[in-house]
Amino acid sequence: MTMKLYCFGESGNSYKAALALQLSGLQWEPVFVDFFKGETRTPEYRANVNELGEAPVLVDGEFKTGQSGAIQAYITERSGKFGGKTHEENYEIFRWVLWDNHKLSSMAGVTRFLMNFLPEDKRPAEVIAFNQGRLRGAYELLNNHLDGRDWIVGDGITNADLSCCGYLYYPEPFGFDRAEWPHIDAWLDRISALPGWKHPYDLMPGNPSDRA
Repeated sequence: MTMKLYCFGESGNSYKAALALQLSGLQWEPVFVDFFKGETRTPEYRANVNELGEAPVLVDGEFKTGQSGAIQAYITERSGKFGGKTHEENYEIFRWVLWDNHKLSSMAGVTRFLMNFLPEDKRPAEVIAFNQGRLRGAYELLNNHLDGRDWIVGDGITNADLSCCGYLYYPEPFGFDRAEWPHIDAWLDRISALPGWKHPYDLMPGNPSDRA
């Protein structure tokens, strides 16, 4: 049975799940969520897709879950890919997924939204500057960690990589310049060189008219 991923191209969190599915070899198809037209806030979406009013959501037969980290863990369970080779590596991957959700993707997603998807006169400059400062600390930590290693954990791509890269391929400005962070830059090149990799806007349906 083909899995369905409720997602939209502008969402870095959706991309984390979509890229894991794409590289896993499992059969899946995207279902477009019209986030910018308010679909996730409708009673129908909350009743039938996700009570939390979020995307992504993975549906596999009778099984359904949201949150990119949970979806990635399920993909690992189904495919045998992107997990650690040892008990310790599994917890290290989990640690980085949680770090990303709290320190990297959460800041990048909000900052990118504020800078690109709000009308220019409604963009809060002080909030954006604060977020960008916190993001620089996250980029520095990740860049230093990748110095001398190909992947965040172990000797191959894992959910740690698939989580942390989620927002870093997007072209809209949010304070990230790959050229400033050579180890992140090389790591992103390694991921995009993997067979089957696709850019988020090529992997998932979106709404180009809503992009800045």
